[in-house]
Amino acid sequence: MQGKPVRVSICRMNELVMPNDTNPNGTLMGGRLLYLMDICGAIAAQRHANTRVTTVSVDFVEFRQPIYLGEIIVLEGRVNRAFTTSMEVEIDVWAENPLTGERRRSNKAFYTFVGIDEQGHPTRIPPVIPETDLEKKRYHNAARRRELRLIMAGRLRLEEAVNLRDDLQALLEPKSEEPTNP
Repeated sequence: MQGKPVRVSICRMNELVMPNDTNPNGTLMGGRLLYLMDICGAIAAQRHANTRVTTVSVDFVEFRQPIYLGEIIVLEGRVNRAFTTSMEVEIDVWAENPLTGERRRSNKAFYTFVGIDEQGHPTRIPPVIPETDLEKKRYHNAARRRELRLIMAGRLRLEEAVNLRDDLQALLEPKSEEPTNP
Protein backbone atom coordinates (compact mmCIF):
# COMPACT_ATOMS: atom_id res chain seq x y z
CA MET A 1 0.00 0.00 0.00
CA GLN A 2 1.43 3.35 -1.04
CA GLY A 3 1.98 5.96 1.67
CA LYS A 4 0.54 9.48 1.76
CA PRO A 5 2.06 12.76 2.92
CA VAL A 6 0.66 14.48 6.00
CA ARG A 7 -0.58 17.45 3.93
CA VAL A 8 -3.24 15.23 2.31
CA SER A 9 -4.95 14.75 5.66
CA ILE A 10 -5.02 18.33 6.96
CA CYS A 11 -8.46 19.55 8.04
CA ARG A 12 -9.13 23.16 9.05
CA MET A 13 -12.44 24.13 10.60
CA ASN A 14 -13.93 27.29 12.09
CA GLU A 15 -16.92 27.59 14.42
CA LEU A 16 -18.47 30.60 16.13
CA VAL A 17 -19.11 30.21 19.89
CA MET A 18 -22.81 30.80 20.44
CA PRO A 19 -24.74 31.12 23.74
CA ASN A 20 -25.93 27.49 23.67
CA ASP A 21 -22.24 26.37 23.48
CA THR A 22 -21.23 28.08 26.72
CA ASN A 23 -21.38 27.46 30.45
CA PRO A 24 -22.54 30.04 33.06
CA ASN A 25 -19.04 31.61 32.94
CA GLY A 26 -19.52 32.55 29.28
CA THR A 27 -16.87 30.11 28.08
CA LEU A 28 -17.10 27.22 25.64
CA MET A 29 -18.07 23.94 27.31
CA GLY A 30 -15.32 21.31 27.15
CA GLY A 31 -17.66 18.64 25.81
CA ARG A 32 -18.67 20.87 22.91
CA LEU A 33 -15.01 21.44 22.04
CA LEU A 34 -14.25 17.71 22.21
CA TYR A 35 -17.18 17.11 19.84
CA LEU A 36 -15.77 19.60 17.31
CA MET A 37 -12.27 18.15 17.70
CA ASP A 38 -13.67 14.67 17.02
CA ILE A 39 -15.26 15.88 13.78
CA CYS A 40 -12.06 17.62 12.66
CA GLY A 41 -10.00 14.53 13.53
CA ALA A 42 -12.38 12.20 11.71
CA ILE A 43 -12.20 14.30 8.55
CA ALA A 44 -8.38 14.25 8.67
CA ALA A 45 -8.37 10.48 9.27
CA GLN A 46 -10.85 9.82 6.44
CA ARG A 47 -8.82 11.95 4.05
CA HIS A 48 -5.74 9.90 4.86
CA ALA A 49 -7.37 6.47 4.89
CA ASN A 50 -9.99 6.99 2.14
CA THR A 51 -12.37 4.87 4.17
CA ARG A 52 -14.81 5.28 7.02
CA VAL A 53 -13.22 5.68 10.43
CA THR A 54 -14.24 5.42 14.06
CA THR A 55 -12.78 7.06 17.15
CA VAL A 56 -11.10 4.63 19.53
CA SER A 57 -9.33 6.94 21.99
CA VAL A 58 -8.70 10.52 23.00
CA ASP A 59 -5.47 11.27 24.86
CA PHE A 60 -3.48 14.11 26.29
CA VAL A 61 -6.27 16.65 26.10
CA GLU A 62 -4.96 20.06 27.14
CA PHE A 63 -7.28 22.92 28.02
CA ARG A 64 -4.79 25.82 28.09
CA GLN A 65 -7.01 28.86 27.57
CA PRO A 66 -10.78 29.32 27.69
CA ILE A 67 -12.67 30.23 24.54
CA TYR A 68 -15.31 32.91 25.12
CA LEU A 69 -18.79 33.57 23.79
CA GLY A 70 -18.56 35.29 20.40
CA GLU A 71 -15.02 34.08 19.64
CA ILE A 72 -14.16 31.89 16.68
CA ILE A 73 -12.86 28.38 17.33
CA VAL A 74 -10.11 27.55 14.83
CA LEU A 75 -9.28 23.83 14.61
CA GLU A 76 -6.55 22.10 12.63
CA GLY A 77 -6.16 18.33 12.50
CA ARG A 78 -3.54 16.17 10.78
CA VAL A 79 -2.55 12.51 10.76
CA ASN A 80 0.83 12.18 12.47
CA ARG A 81 1.32 8.48 11.89
CA ALA A 82 -0.59 5.47 10.63
CA PHE A 83 -0.14 1.97 11.97
CA THR A 84 -1.76 -1.15 10.49
CA THR A 85 -5.42 -0.16 10.94
CA SER A 86 -5.16 2.81 13.31
CA MET A 87 -3.81 6.33 13.04
CA GLU A 88 -2.97 9.13 15.42
CA VAL A 89 -4.52 12.51 14.62
CA GLU A 90 -3.24 15.64 16.35
CA ILE A 91 -5.73 18.47 16.71
CA ASP A 92 -4.68 22.00 17.61
CA VAL A 93 -7.21 24.63 18.61
CA TRP A 94 -6.97 28.41 18.71
CA ALA A 95 -9.42 31.04 19.92
CA GLU A 96 -9.78 33.98 17.55
CA ASN A 97 -11.14 37.37 18.45
CA PRO A 98 -13.36 38.28 15.46
CA LEU A 99 -12.93 42.03 16.05
CA THR A 100 -9.12 42.11 16.18
CA GLY A 101 -8.15 38.88 14.40
CA GLU A 102 -5.88 38.05 17.35
CA ARG A 103 -5.42 34.30 17.96
CA ARG A 104 -4.27 32.47 21.04
CA ARG A 105 -3.51 28.79 21.41
CA SER A 106 -6.29 27.24 23.39
CA ASN A 107 -6.32 23.45 23.25
CA LYS A 108 -4.63 20.35 21.90
CA ALA A 109 -5.43 16.64 21.85
CA PHE A 110 -4.43 13.39 20.21
CA TYR A 111 -7.21 11.19 18.84
CA THR A 112 -6.81 7.63 17.60
CA PHE A 113 -9.03 6.49 14.74
CA VAL A 114 -9.38 3.07 13.12
CA GLY A 115 -10.25 2.60 9.47
CA ILE A 116 -13.28 0.36 8.99
CA ASP A 117 -14.66 -1.49 5.99
CA GLU A 118 -18.31 -1.81 4.84
CA GLN A 119 -18.95 -4.54 7.44
CA GLY A 120 -17.53 -2.39 10.27
CA HIS A 121 -14.30 -4.40 10.60
CA PRO A 122 -10.86 -2.79 10.93
CA THR A 123 -9.13 -2.37 7.58
CA ARG A 124 -5.57 -1.61 6.54
CA ILE A 125 -4.71 2.01 5.96
CA PRO A 126 -1.82 3.60 4.08
CA PRO A 127 1.32 4.67 5.94
CA VAL A 128 2.16 8.33 6.52
CA ILE A 129 5.09 9.88 4.67
CA PRO A 130 6.47 12.71 6.84
CA GLU A 131 8.14 15.38 4.70
CA THR A 132 9.23 18.23 6.98
CA ASP A 133 11.39 18.12 10.09
CA LEU A 134 8.33 18.90 12.24
CA GLU A 135 6.32 16.11 10.58
CA LYS A 136 9.21 13.69 11.18
CA LYS A 137 9.31 14.68 14.86
CA ARG A 138 5.53 14.23 15.16
CA TYR A 139 5.81 10.87 13.37
CA HIS A 140 8.46 9.63 15.81
CA ASN A 141 6.60 10.92 18.87
CA ALA A 142 3.35 9.30 17.68
CA ALA A 143 4.97 5.86 17.98
CA ARG A 144 6.01 6.67 21.54
CA ARG A 145 2.53 7.89 22.48
CA ARG A 146 1.03 4.74 20.93
CA GLU A 147 3.18 2.58 23.18
CA LEU A 148 2.06 4.61 26.19
CA ARG A 149 -1.59 4.07 25.18
CA LEU A 150 -1.03 0.32 24.78
CA ILE A 151 0.79 0.08 28.12
CA MET A 152 -2.00 1.99 29.88
CA ALA A 153 -4.59 -0.29 28.25
CA GLY A 154 -2.68 -3.40 29.40
CA ARG A 155 -2.03 -4.50 25.81
CA LEU A 156 1.76 -3.97 25.88
CA ARG A 157 4.29 -4.77 28.59
CA LEU A 158 6.70 -2.03 29.57
CA GLU A 159 9.72 -4.06 28.48
CA GLU A 160 8.18 -4.45 25.00
CA ALA A 161 8.01 -0.70 24.41
CA VAL A 162 10.80 -0.37 21.82
CA ASN A 163 10.14 3.30 20.97
CA LEU A 164 10.15 4.26 24.65
CA ARG A 165 13.11 2.06 25.61
CA ASP A 166 15.74 4.83 25.65
CA ASP A 167 13.46 7.19 27.57
CA LEU A 168 12.59 4.50 30.10
CA GLN A 169 16.23 3.47 30.49
CA ALA A 170 17.23 7.06 31.22
CA LEU A 171 14.56 7.24 33.91
CA LEU A 172 15.78 4.02 35.53
CA GLU A 173 19.51 4.80 35.52
CA PRO A 174 20.79 6.31 38.74
CA LYS A 175 22.16 9.79 38.29
CA SER A 176 25.62 10.43 39.66
CA GLU A 177 25.44 13.40 41.97
CA GLU A 178 28.22 15.29 43.64
CA PRO A 179 28.00 15.16 47.41
CA THR A 180 26.87 18.46 48.83
CA ASN A 181 28.34 20.13 51.89
CA PRO A 182 25.76 20.96 54.55
